[in-house]
Amino acid sequence: MPPLTSLSIKQITTSIHSKHFTASDLLESHLSLIARVNPAINAFTHLDAQNARAQARKLDERSAASADQINRPLHAIPITIKSCIDVALWPCPAGSQLRKHHLPIEDAPLVARLKSAGAVLLGNTNTPEFLMHYETANSLRATEANANTSAIAAIANNSTSNPWNLAHSSGGSSGGEAAAISSGCSVAGIGSDGGGSIRVPAHFCGICGLKPTPGRIPAAGHFPPAAGAFPWLGVVGPMARSVADLQVLFSVLAGPHESDSLSANIAKTPPPTQSELLSTKIGILQDPDNALGSPTPDTIAAVQKAATLLATAGFPVEPFRLDDELPRALDLWWFFFGPVVAHLFTQSFTAPDTQLLSPQFREYLEAAQSDPAPTLNSLLAATTERDHLRAKILRRLEQTPILLSHVSTTPAFEHGAGTWQGPQSYRHTMRAAQWLNLTGFPALTIPMDFSQEKLPIGIQLIARPNEEELLLAAAAILEERRGPFPTPNL
Repeated sequence: MPPLTSLSIKQITTSIHSKHFTASDLLESHLSLIARVNPAINAFTHLDAQNARAQARKLDERSAASADQINRPLHAIPITIKSCIDVALWPCPAGSQLRKHHLPIEDAPLVARLKSAGAVLLGNTNTPEFLMHYETANSLRATEANANTSAIAAIANNSTSNPWNLAHSSGGSSGGEAAAISSGCSVAGIGSDGGGSIRVPAHFCGICGLKPTPGRIPAAGHFPPAAGAFPWLGVVGPMARSVADLQVLFSVLAGPHESDSLSANIAKTPPPTQSELLSTKIGILQDPDNALGSPTPDTIAAVQKAATLLATAGFPVEPFRLDDELPRALDLWWFFFGPVVAHLFTQSFTAPDTQLLSPQFREYLEAAQSDPAPTLNSLLAATTERDHLRAKILRRLEQTPILLSHVSTTPAFEHGAGTWQGPQSYRHTMRAAQWLNLTGFPALTIPMDFSQEKLPIGIQLIARPNEEELLLAAAAILEERRGPFPTPNL
């Protein structure tokens, strides 16, 4: 049998049902791997081994008493949670010294659903401060750094490293999750996404990640809260090593909840039949004017490989253009994510607070505040334009339900090389991910190939709102055609 830390959800549940190993055996394999590799990758903010062992023992006792206990979809699956999502009595710092003592007293709804499905919660994972960076680095454990420390060295002090190459970033803001899953420290986990924060780390680390439609998975218990004038900007969603595992997680997590303002009682539809699925037109998103940045040749080749595999599987695949809509969607996304969100943050800080902010968060604020400050008129106009633009794009997608594109223009960058400033800033390199948080469309990252530097390259499949089942089914076929994807050798 392969290492227990490399198994899929289905392999684990089948093996436990057949009594090949127990929940405690599985957990100890993961805890042993965490002890070995986490000092190098720095994925975890909090590890709760004691309670995880208690959970596993309880599952083993119940399984011995009744086989029915093993039938829950996540029975014994070791799961990690991004450290901006409430788990009762776990620190929830969201990467900030201002929240390092924050201790939630109850579980977020999605955490309660994971527990009810039988998951064993390992711990929570690292993020940049307040999630506002594509490098998972912060100042939580770097307060002793002196003024002579270089910017790159300061980032490396508390960065989460990429399991494929420790000199490179795991991405952000769900970089701790991506590194934990990619390295085998957890089977799967939960991230969040306001501008690619699930999809970019998944792309960097060679795993899968789903950004769902706002409201499909309840986002209550997340910080910053997905509420207010634009709750559609950020979502929570599953991350795993395979599309099949994403499908299991989505089935557990999706569903209405009274705590989520965008929650709707949308029926979970059965997967489409093979003939229905293969009649779905897939558009390769064309970008002649570089509205989505300038991808590397390896990135372009990975998208073309995915298009070829989809066409070989039987999907109608053809070029698709959003020449007029994309530039404006990106400008509007930045208006909300940049000036508006920065304004909300700064209104909540006191003067002493600002002394504790990390260099990464300060850089975001500087970039966001270089634009004109939002006004009531500009906010109302942008919100209205967003709705009209979203409707226009939806009409364009009426006959093309799925789009294919790159996730980022490059594979994982080296520690400290990502920035909000300059011509190659995140507003250039991450554009392909960002516009979907303006429109609220679901999107999924799946690893496709490697760069010349042996770093993973993922591609992105995009669907219309609330069509996650179709999106996941198409991605599963692509994954099958691609074949097994390697794991890092740590």
